[in-house]
Amino acid sequence: MPRFSVIVPAYKVQEYLQEALDSVLSQSCPDLELIAVDDASPDACPAIIDEYAARDPRVTALHLPHNSGLGPARNAGLARARGDYVVFLDGDDTLAPGALQAIADRLKATGSPDVLVYDYARTFWTGEVVRNRLAHRLAEDGPASFRLSDRPGLLGMLMVVWNKAYRRDFVEREGLRFPPGFYEDTPWTYPALLAAESVAVLDRVCVHYRQRRTGSILTTATRRHLDIFDQYERVFGFLDRRPELARWRPTVHRRMAEHFCALYADRRRLPRTCRAEFFRRASALLRAHRTHGSVPVSATRTDRLRHTLMRWGVRRTYRVLSVLRAAGLAAGRGAAAAGRGLREAALRLHYRIQRMLPLYPELAVFSAYWHGGYACNPAAIEAKLRELAPRMRTAWICDPAHTGTLPPETVPLRPGSAAYWTALARATYLVTNVNVDRALVKRRGQVLVQTQHGTPLKRVGLDLQDRPAATPTTDFAGLLRGADQWDYLLSANRHSTLVWQKAVPAAYTTLEYGYPRNDVFHRAGPERVRELRERLGIPAGATAVLYAPTHRDYRRSRPEHLDFERVLRDLGPRFVLLARAHLTYGTGPMARDPHPRLIDVSAYPSVEELCLASDALVTDYSSLMFDYAALDRPMVIHADDWEAYEAARGTYFDLRGCPPGVVARTEDELVDIFATGHWQGSRSAQLRAAFRARFCALDDGHAAERVVRRVFLGQTAELPPFVPLEDRRPAPAASATGPAAAGTGARLAGLGAERWT
Repeated sequence: MPRFSVIVPAYKVQEYLQEALDSVLSQSCPDLELIAVDDASPDACPAIIDEYAARDPRVTALHLPHNSGLGPARNAGLARARGDYVVFLDGDDTLAPGALQAIADRLKATGSPDVLVYDYARTFWTGEVVRNRLAHRLAEDGPASFRLSDRPGLLGMLMVVWNKAYRRDFVEREGLRFPPGFYEDTPWTYPALLAAESVAVLDRVCVHYRQRRTGSILTTATRRHLDIFDQYERVFGFLDRRPELARWRPTVHRRMAEHFCALYADRRRLPRTCRAEFFRRASALLRAHRTHGSVPVSATRTDRLRHTLMRWGVRRTYRVLSVLRAAGLAAGRGAAAAGRGLREAALRLHYRIQRMLPLYPELAVFSAYWHGGYACNPAAIEAKLRELAPRMRTAWICDPAHTGTLPPETVPLRPGSAAYWTALARATYLVTNVNVDRALVKRRGQVLVQTQHGTPLKRVGLDLQDRPAATPTTDFAGLLRGADQWDYLLSANRHSTLVWQKAVPAAYTTLEYGYPRNDVFHRAGPERVRELRERLGIPAGATAVLYAPTHRDYRRSRPEHLDFERVLRDLGPRFVLLARAHLTYGTGPMARDPHPRLIDVSAYPSVEELCLASDALVTDYSSLMFDYAALDRPMVIHADDWEAYEAARGTYFDLRGCPPGVVARTEDELVDIFATGHWQGSRSAQLRAAFRARFCALDDGHAAERVVRRVFLGQTAELPPFVPLEDRRPAPAASATGPAAAGTGARLAGLGAERWT
């Protein structure tokens, strides 16, 4: 019995079907059967299905004698299903890489619920990928599994069958089957969610929902859209047979009214000849199933009125309201836009006037992390600039919430203010680790330094052109226009130089000087390390492990990578975890429940200070590993989803082949690595030394000085020479390895240490 039965109906989707079937068969979770149902398709779909069935025993080919529609085709596949769980996928959609493994893991973690709801992204024919805007309703906080009454917002999501996994014995117990006709998902999905004794959610994009330019029923004008009335009659028939679910009637009625209004407003679907009939039948059905509370108090006045007019059958008044509503929205947008336009016009004029005035030769403007606080390479350069050139004035672009992080010597600039535009127009030097304002018109004499904010393991720039889900914009021409303004690009190592010159080609000068933010690793002493540990609340003698995973491009909310309570329990009282979320997910706590040996440092302003305070780093694919290697302290790579990460984002090399320390592929392996001492053993040291030699040859504590002398002081001969690796003395870790731990590591060094690499 396979874990999953994936049912894929096919009708006139020959151009997409192979991609759909490949997306299933290439899943990292192989425990599946694929039931491909040919709904008497007149194109090449039957031959494609037979070809896949001939070469892969997991594929079952079903050929229906005549075309019966999506619902009956799914029923035919369901009758052959043997898996623990049933997953539906349309023949023109695809499963995301690693989706079934993520679903399997979540099912295990939530106690095998009746229904698991996961997320999807719309993939447009233009190449644009847009995640479901209601993804926040799939947040994995709260109980692992629940009844629908605990998360009623799930009924407000798209009522489709293919974003859920269904326990097969639950489907059989409830007798769930698809009816014929359009909107066949409606009388399946509502009963499934309402009847489920346990529901769980997975905050991960598992399905890519193709938005076809032509051929979709959502863009086809036909009378068959009137099937929607029969489908909702079936839903209310189900509720009639289940009196214990009567409390859901107002919610379903409200969703039905919203569905009717949305469909009536879409002129691509309803032919003009049947619009009056649609309105009449919608009115009759809304009246027939009207119950108290069908229109909630929370609904907007306009929505309440639209639902009421449709229920009363007042079609002409409904049309007038629709016209007035559209006009009102347009007028409101126009007024708001006019206000914004006046202010923006005034600021544009101000900026243009300022650009006509002379540059300030001793003004340097800095920014980091999209208007964040004082951090990263720009902060290290700013501090060194004030030290070596005290005549210079500095300003920092940041949101008001971050002004407290700035040193008193630098002036804060609020983004979008008049002072901000004055500074951009007249500062001679601009330094940032992200993109500058796109409205910047770089003047003759201005110098723009792009420091970047990490050695690239993951793909960047033009190398993301074939991975639209991993980049927030497809405006690669705009990216290159911005790069054309760079005078200098700071590089931490030869690898970074080669990547950036290929991924963002422009006429800038590359400064292969190392990363200024890592200078502190070579300047801090034991006293500074002890001070930081005391500030963070790390007990004396404890081994502090910094856990800093990177973000996932295929998730919106922060993933839970580790079971902190379990890890700390198994490691014992000697270990403390410093948990830091990636800045993409904000500064909220990483763990739901507090633990005395878990210190959440997501909001701590300086990651460099966290590195100094820690004894070891655990990360996955974060560029922090390249910086931490300069400290020459142990690292462990937790690569539990490498295949999915590589498929979604792409990397420049296989980290598992040349890691900075031992590699854990599961949480059990991670715990074992620390429990046995392999994290600080000889194999770990060998891997770290090779990694450090490859990526840290330039990080010697003088990177900021090199940048300041070259860019701001115009010096080239006076640059500090690079200190050889063997002569460097980075800040030592606070806790020494105890004899007991060292003995354990030595005793176990021969027990297959190679399996961790």
